[in-house]
Amino acid sequence: MILSTEDFSALPLEVVFTDDAIVVLNKPSGLLTVPGRGPEKADCLSKRVQARYPDALIVHRLDRDTSGLVVMARGLPAQRVLNLAFEQRRVDKRYTAVVTGLLAMDDQWHEIDLPMLVDWPNRPKRTINFEEGQSALTRWRCMAVDRATNTSRVELEPVTGRTHQLRVHMQAIGHPMVGDTLYAPPEVQAQADRLLLHSGLLSFPHPVTGVVHEYTVAPAF
Repeated sequence: MILSTEDFSALPLEVVFTDDAIVVLNKPSGLLTVPGRGPEKADCLSKRVQARYPDALIVHRLDRDTSGLVVMARGLPAQRVLNLAFEQRRVDKRYTAVVTGLLAMDDQWHEIDLPMLVDWPNRPKRTINFEEGQSALTRWRCMAVDRATNTSRVELEPVTGRTHQLRVHMQAIGHPMVGDTLYAPPEVQAQADRLLLHSGLLSFPHPVTGVVHEYTVAPAF
């Protein structure tokens, strides 16, 4: 079924902030950021936003199963400035995840520095590859543990922005994310009905004023 602009405008959309240059959204888990292939994958965050704000343009993406904060630019000039901010790593992103296993609780940030590459026989999965992989760096710290479920709540900061980086890196150190249908074993997938990964903090310089805007949204898990 082909959806019209009116159809998209009737679908749920959580706007955190908007002005003449940006729209900040809270994307639900299970919704694509941009359209996929085929009419069954036409529904996505960008289409819903553009039905209300026709000048809205994509700057970055979240995986379908990840929830949380996304910023879109309103118009090409704002898009160019925001794209540059992402390229120059002047954007701060923090995620919350629940992973299997009990990690040591402390206030220290730890690093995972493992290069990644597309796992071509198993696309869209990614894998660690020391010979041909692109550099990938993640900072993490443990915020809480739940001994009853053998899980830990972690805060994650991607220094680089590789596809599936946070999921692959946590799996690589032996702590896959709960509900992750790509990288977690079946018993860890079954612990939740969604991927427990949420983009809860997004900070960036406003494309017109240059003033740093920071937004936070708590996870629903």
